[in-house]
Amino acid sequence: MAVLGSGTSNGGCSLLHAAGLGYGASLALDLPVTVRLLDKESRRELDDPDNLLETILQVWKTSGHPVPDGDLFWSVKSEIPPRQGLKSSSAISVAAIKALCDASEYDLENGDIVDIAAAAQLACGVSLTGSYDDTWAALEGGWKLVDSNAADARSGLLLESPGPNSDDWNVLLVCRGDRENRPQIEDFSFHQQAFAQALNALQEGNDLVALTWNGRGVVGALNDPIGRKLTNDAFVNGARAAGISGSGPAIAIFSPSVNSQSIDQLKKWYGRIKDIELIETKIINADLTPVEE
Repeated sequence: MAVLGSGTSNGGCSLLHAAGLGYGASLALDLPVTVRLLDKESRRELDDPDNLLETILQVWKTSGHPVPDGDLFWSVKSEIPPRQGLKSSSAISVAAIKALCDASEYDLENGDIVDIAAAAQLACGVSLTGSYDDTWAALEGGWKLVDSNAADARSGLLLESPGPNSDDWNVLLVCRGDRENRPQIEDFSFHQQAFAQALNALQEGNDLVALTWNGRGVVGALNDPIGRKLTNDAFVNGARAAGISGSGPAIAIFSPSVNSQSIDQLKKWYGRIKDIELIETKIINADLTPVEE
């Protein structure tokens, strides 16, 4: 069995759900994914219930990009819990497209990678909006505010940031099991005030304030009173920001790294709750250093 190509990416959490106002932003987190393109089927069973990887290959072909000869198979190694709102579909999409580039010795600009990933996610029904914001975070780190109704990934870019300094924050993910139901876009329309607060916070550079306001809007859209309580518990136990990510049910919690007791208290508090998995991770900051001419 030969590895034809390999690609990597990362997960993230929501700062602004794109279904709320048509604008979205996601922050990159250190949740690594590696996708390999193989010439023979891997002995490890592939978990792809939405047929995302095959859809990516079809969009790649439709876009006219070169395809390696022979039968093609996929292998995925991911540290992102699936179907929890932590951007696993976007991360797998990015890594798979990079694997195709590697296998074909073909270069794509990042905007093109995002467009292919968005088309594939919409086609197989794993995204309500195309997840442009999630995909940018999976590809470049930091966060980008995007217009999800724009014609393509490049024209939809409105604002970008390297994200809060990774050294300053501890991140705890409260994972509550796979998402049981995916909300509809109309579920978000009654909670636009919270999403508008999140958007304003992003425009003012207060990304973690945006995360908290967005989480309040998503709790309402999901009608998730348990999620509301678990989020509020974070602030009682030393968090500075907390909110449900994506369409849930995972909760992203941020506490200052200078206060080591706060992360220990948070882990102790949530660790006592049945059927909850805790993941500690860090922010992946984007490198936005201007290129010298």
